[in-house]
Amino acid sequence: MDAHTLNLYAGLCGETLARAHSKAGGPHRIAGYLGKSDVFDTALGKYAISYADQTERDYDSLRQAAASGRIKTETSAAVSSN
Repeated sequence: MDAHTLNLYAGLCGETLARAHSKAGGPHRIAGYLGKSDVFDTALGKYAISYADQTERDYDSLRQAAASGRIKTETSAAVSSN
């Protein structure tokens, strides 16, 4: 898959996911389900931090594997960083 096609595919996946989430229920219904406790907020915050930390570890492992030659990587000027 070339960079342009990958970019289109990623955009379609993102749009599809956003539409699915928008159908998940209204904010009043969700707030009623969660109640007034901050348990969910705290759990979601901890999950987000843990997920970000794992992503950084995964990226570091990828960079180390590329630097050591364990995996082959390549870059392309056609891939946008935006």
